Amino acid sequence: MTSNPDTAVPSAQSLLAAGANALQRQQPHQAVAPLQQAAALDPHNPAIALYLARALAMAHDSAGAMEQVQRALQLAPDDALTHDRAGDVLTQCHLHERALAAFQRAVALAPDDPGYRYNLATSLTYHGRVAAAEREYEACIAVAPLHWQAHLALSRLRRQTAESNHVDCLRALLARPGNSVTATVYLNMALAKELEDLGEYPQAFAHLVRGKSAPRQLMGYSSAQDAALFDALARSVDHPPAGNGHPSREPIFILGMPRSGTTLVDRILASHPQVQSAGELHQFGAAWKEAMGGDGFRMFDPAHIAAGRVRDWAALGDRYLAGTRPLTGQLPRFTDKLPHNFLYLGYIARALPHATLVSVRRNPMDTCLGNFRLLFGPESPYFGYSYDLLDIGRYYLLFDRLMAHWDRHFPGRIIQVDYEALVADQEGGTRRLLEGAGLTWDPACLDFASHPAPVATASAGQVREPLHAGAVGRWKRYREQLAPLRALLEEGGVVIED
Repeated sequence: MTSNPDTAVPSAQSLLAAGANALQRQQPHQAVAPLQQAAALDPHNPAIALYLARALAMAHDSAGAMEQVQRALQLAPDDALTHDRAGDVLTQCHLHERALAAFQRAVALAPDDPGYRYNLATSLTYHGRVAAAEREYEACIAVAPLHWQAHLALSRLRRQTAESNHVDCLRALLARPGNSVTATVYLNMALAKELEDLGEYPQAFAHLVRGKSAPRQLMGYSSAQDAALFDALARSVDHPPAGNGHPSREPIFILGMPRSGTTLVDRILASHPQVQSAGELHQFGAAWKEAMGGDGFRMFDPAHIAAGRVRDWAALGDRYLAGTRPLTGQLPRFTDKLPHNFLYLGYIARALPHATLVSVRRNPMDTCLGNFRLLFGPESPYFGYSYDLLDIGRYYLLFDRLMAHWDRHFPGRIIQVDYEALVADQEGGTRRLLEGAGLTWDPACLDFASHPAPVATASAGQVREPLHAGAVGRWKRYREQLAPLRALLEEGGVVIED
């Protein structure tokens, strides 16, 4: 007798493959069920536990992810790969201390693996341990000289000097025939950073353009699509709200254009004894997607946004808060500093009517240059605009218009923080920020650079320094190269102050 293939029970390996494929397609919710079945069929397989942990983390179930990480580590306590992948998941869950321990264990078990060295160096950077991170990046490159990401990370770790830099090495690597697109991108971006440190601004900018041009061609970015998205988001909150939102006062949303000073504001607030930093959370976007239509809802599709409706604003707020646990709840308030939450600000304002909303602004030229100087993760849906200077300018105009729309719809709700004004008057700006957030004055907020908590953003180094004006007016070093950007912004009604 032969079995009916239609009724055959899937194996753990086939379920693992199905879950892994869903993760590769960035569909974590579809990955969870087959991976849970695979784990039930093969409960002693640490690889399945880690895939499930990753899916749960991507689905913003941090508690479930941590449970699976712990199970994997118990199953394979002496396996370097298990510890390294556990560190990845723990980082995604913003559990950076535990992630660091996992990466350290991976390197101890397999010191010649360049990937483990790179991940440990990155985690050390988040913790402000610059010298240790530099040693790990150098160890990574010693084992794998063509580890392009390590070269860029090493260049960004500290300010390079005439006596100590990597310019000659980077130029030699860039001159190698047959370099991949990845090599071209990372090496040019690394050279741009080091040459800027050395005051070679025209050369630095030329390398920025070369580094950003290759991914721009692959991304296929359309400013018109973003314009349609922003317009749909603005119009979709115009309809009358259905009921009241959630009464919680816990969240402090810090938002704005990337590279505008959101990490600085986060560190100031997180230095207050009543506030914890939860990092750049994606939980509101996930909760919003669920409220607007669930798994079939496409977050960046204007037609879906126009057709979707939030039926219960309080439930949306509750779903968001539940998604932040167990990362939050230890202190009365917490910060969520995902800059692109400005997209959903209208929904946040209605779902959480007592939450604090902080908008950070910086000189538009410095903001746009900051976006151009940084290589954002290509896997993120938010940064397609960042590979071309004029695309960044057009995106800034869209952002500016959308923020003006939110301010009109929710007058008095949004606290405005000006980066340059905060730098010029740290105590005065900090007092105004705390007052707006409903927090009592605490001098610890002036000493934010001493705060020991990890920082997992591109500003990890800067916010460990006392406040200074070193980044104010950086755009003037590139005045000639940025002339087309300035013309675009001024034509769009943005005032540029010299």
